[in-house]
Amino acid sequence: MSTATFYMPAVNVIGAGAVEQAVSELSQLGFKHALIVTDKPLVELGYAGDLQQALAKQDIQAHIFSDVQANPTTGNVEAGLALLRQHDCDFVISLGGGSPHDCAKGIALVASNGGDIRDYEGVDRSAKPQLPLVAINTTAGTASEVTRFCIITDEKTHIKMAIVDKNVTPIMSVNDPVLMKNMPKSLTAATGMDALTHAVEAYVSTAANPITDACALKAVTLISQYLTRAVSDGTDMEAREQMAYAQLLAGMAFNNASLGYVHAMAHQLGGFYDLPHGVCNAILLPHVQRFNSSVASARQTDIASAMGLEVKGLSFEQGAKLCINAIVKLAEQVGIPVGLAGLGVKEADFDTLATNAMKDACGITNPIQPSHSDVVAMFKAAF
Repeated sequence: MSTATFYMPAVNVIGAGAVEQAVSELSQLGFKHALIVTDKPLVELGYAGDLQQALAKQDIQAHIFSDVQANPTTGNVEAGLALLRQHDCDFVISLGGGSPHDCAKGIALVASNGGDIRDYEGVDRSAKPQLPLVAINTTAGTASEVTRFCIITDEKTHIKMAIVDKNVTPIMSVNDPVLMKNMPKSLTAATGMDALTHAVEAYVSTAANPITDACALKAVTLISQYLTRAVSDGTDMEAREQMAYAQLLAGMAFNNASLGYVHAMAHQLGGFYDLPHGVCNAILLPHVQRFNSSVASARQTDIASAMGLEVKGLSFEQGAKLCINAIVKLAEQVGIPVGLAGLGVKEADFDTLATNAMKDACGITNPIQPSHSDVVAMFKAAF
């Protein structure tokens, strides 16, 4: 019997009005000066300003850093860290989706440990907990608000660095579906498929356990039931709330069972071409799962069942095909592009992308270890 460790924030607030509750709780923790890490669209929507005002009512000053890119970079971390030090902030708040959360993790980690964010690539490289981080989520997909994962693009190499460190886990996560109702359809679809990828990869992971299994399968069920509704009508608050729960559950699953080669490959596409992570995941997911089915067909049959499909009487091989076809169908229903070619990916880059994906595979728990040629083949299949 192997041991298992379960990581997640100490406090997790979810539901309509969660932001107000979280701000009230922050005033009791003794914090006085926050750095809000966000992006320009959330400043334009007024979310960052509203949060700044709510904090002021609790006698917490806040400065806003909004220069976070869609794929946050080492430069973003350095710029945010400079602002944090300039104003002597004692904690960090990330407001947004995976990009602000990951950038904030990088800032908070270096703030307490020193050095450069590149020093922490890999697993548990830091010596001390990061500066306290509160992660307020505005999307339903990345689950970065609850995880020990931080993905930062090195601007010099164009490679996405994977930082897997218990010390980047936020002290509090906040999921308020009211903040998610203004997400455009494309972002709702991409982040929803990102959450599905988290759940699927965690369930077929070699590090899965009964806790992560329960979280992953429930996430799959909720995403199958509510993602198309959330995409078609962003004001459907039941769908928004259930997707918030789904992505949180998927995050709980992969934060502890880790991920597979969908993510190792998607990270390279994002770093190399600056492409949206969720879209890359959605395109790659069926092809990587088809590769995995030689050893993971039983678990893929469970996923098909969680998606609401009838698997009684089917062989595991048939169940796996049903699962993969259902993933493809859901991606089509929410408007995900069919292949990588439409995103500007070049077939000539597959060899480099595969090499980098295999280098990036620290902490990866894919059910079967692919060779370099296998990874190239999966890129070609998704092209």
